[in-house]
Amino acid sequence: MNEHVQAASSAPLFNPLAPEFIRNPYPHYERMRTTDPVHLTPLGMYVCSRHAEVSLVLRDKQFGKDYVERTIRRYGPKIMDEPVFRSMSHWMLQQDPPDHTRLRGLVVKAFTARRVEDMRPRIQQVVDETLDRIIPQGKMDLIEDFAFRLPVTIICDMLGIPEDHREAFYTGSRDGGRLLDPVPLSPEEIKQGNAGNALAAMYFQQLFELRRKNPGNDLITQLVQAEEDGSKLTNEELTANIILLFGAGHETTVNLIGNGLLALHRNPDQLALLKARPELITNAIEEFLRYDSSVQLTGRVALEDIDDLGGKRIPKGESVLCLLGSANRDPAVYPDHPERLDITRPNVKPLSFGGGIHFCLGAQLARIEAEVAISTLLRRLPDLRLDDAANAEWRPTFVLRGLKRLPASW
Repeated sequence: MNEHVQAASSAPLFNPLAPEFIRNPYPHYERMRTTDPVHLTPLGMYVCSRHAEVSLVLRDKQFGKDYVERTIRRYGPKIMDEPVFRSMSHWMLQQDPPDHTRLRGLVVKAFTARRVEDMRPRIQQVVDETLDRIIPQGKMDLIEDFAFRLPVTIICDMLGIPEDHREAFYTGSRDGGRLLDPVPLSPEEIKQGNAGNALAAMYFQQLFELRRKNPGNDLITQLVQAEEDGSKLTNEELTANIILLFGAGHETTVNLIGNGLLALHRNPDQLALLKARPELITNAIEEFLRYDSSVQLTGRVALEDIDDLGGKRIPKGESVLCLLGSANRDPAVYPDHPERLDITRPNVKPLSFGGGIHFCLGAQLARIEAEVAISTLLRRLPDLRLDDAANAEWRPTFVLRGLKRLPASW
């Protein structure tokens, strides 16, 4: 017994790419919250696991992104010569004000509550068409055949990607998530990232030309016009942020739908309750976000010396990682069995979409997509069962938590 305890305590507290961590990070989070809630990793980053510190760091102006400096510190002075890192440095997600304010201001109008709610009938149509095509087969992979098609279609609609170009996006790779992980990329992974970035940039450049000649009622047209008014957007910023919107616009929603369906099938009482009371779906989505967030971590940098963050002094320039998945299960905020899935849980306010000025633009869109997808699936395929819920296979990335596949039949 003692040997076992000894082994457990000498293992690193935060080892996010270890297979057991990816399979189930939550026991590791609990250990961090109780033993070292602001933990300094061997890579020199501070990791916050409690709700109090995470929500403070997300909202406090003493913390920012400082992306270029942070990346140079990690990889060395030549890293910004790599196209994939240069592209990421233009993402509004990685920017501080005033650039962040300017870039976000250009796209925020496309994501207002009213505009997103108006998309509900189209979301319903895509879900129904997908199920019409699949139901006769008697089986599917809930990730590839169902969860993936919906958000990809909707973000293609919003960006104005023509119908006859979309097949490549439906069959495209989903291995970009590693770029966001807090463990440095190998030279080979950087090379793959550059190749993926070059392909995307090439495609979108052609699409920008098309939209300059034939403007549409879509986000790319809107941003191309902002780029022509050079003070608002450079061509590099335009390309980088379209790549960001495309990736962010579907990755996280695919994972929300997949993780939510897996959680329901692993908790048959909750599945039965949601089938019996479909009106619980809105609260259920918040609980899925809290229970197994599709984004597990977001990072900031201390923009000045921080005297006390959960008992630690954080020097200016140091990286602080916020474990959203851990904060969402903090008993200080969710005292009633936070490790349990409860779709009737009151006052669920997950941190899964981040917070402060970087709060996810598409949060409401993701919620509606998941709501329509899951409730329609339960209504139209009430006897659907997962082939192997106990041994679900997770993708080998940590920041974006999602399943590789989720085979189901009916």
